[in-house]
Order: sequence, then structure tokens, then C-alpha cells
Amino acid sequence: MLKDHASSAIVPCSDLARAKAFYGEVLGLPLIADHGVGLVFGTGATRLNVYLSDYAGSNRANAVVWSVGNEIKKIAADLLAKGVTLEEYPDGYDAVIDGVHTRGTLSVIWFRDPDDNILHVSSGSAN
Repeated sequence: MLKDHASSAIVPCSDLARAKAFYGEVLGLPLIADHGVGLVFGTGATRLNVYLSDYAGSNRANAVVWSVGNEIKKIAADLLAKGVTLEEYPDGYDAVIDGVHTRGTLSVIWFRDPDDNILHVSSGSAN
């Protein structure tokens, strides 16, 4: 039924202006559309939808994952320089250095958006 159709991520927010600044300015995603109650950002070949919701921040699991290959340490450093706190979940990883978790050849980081949605960046495949 859906196997031949593209999908994209969607995350709730409580304040569109704050979300627009975070995703657009901090993460550097281009704004594709502003629908008044939701925003659409470009991210690679896909889209990230951000919408107003009374339930923003209630998810305690990963909301979005990006696959960035060997750029992960640079991205982590850029986020830290912009004041973004990198989460640390050391269980199951060989090391955590400057927020970058490693296990073998895999490196990952996690951080939160202004509504506490957990965002994930991986050196491995996002699929």
C-alpha cells in the first residue's frame, strides 16, 4: 500500500517562531513552506515538517535521524559552538567524547530542540 511512496519526518512544536529559528538558523535547514500552523524544511532529498501542537515535547524517544557519514564530529562541534547541548547516553558505547558516542566505526550524537524533541545524527545509515 505505501511501499512506493516517500515519507518524511514530522515533529510537534509549541512556538512556530522559536522552531523556525532553531531549525532554520541553528540547524541551517532551508525553509520550504510556512503554512501558518506548520513549517516545512528541506533536509537532503526529504522534508522535515514542524507543526503546532499542545503535545510538543511529550515524546521521550528519537523524533528525527540524519545520516551524515564522516561529518559527524564537525556537526557536533558546530552545534556545541551554537550553544546546543549534546545528550549523553553512554550505555552500549565504547566512548563518549565531546558528546560524540562511538562504538566501533559508528558515531552518533543526540540533542534536543526547543520543545524537547530528541534529534539524532548518525555516521551510519539513517534507514
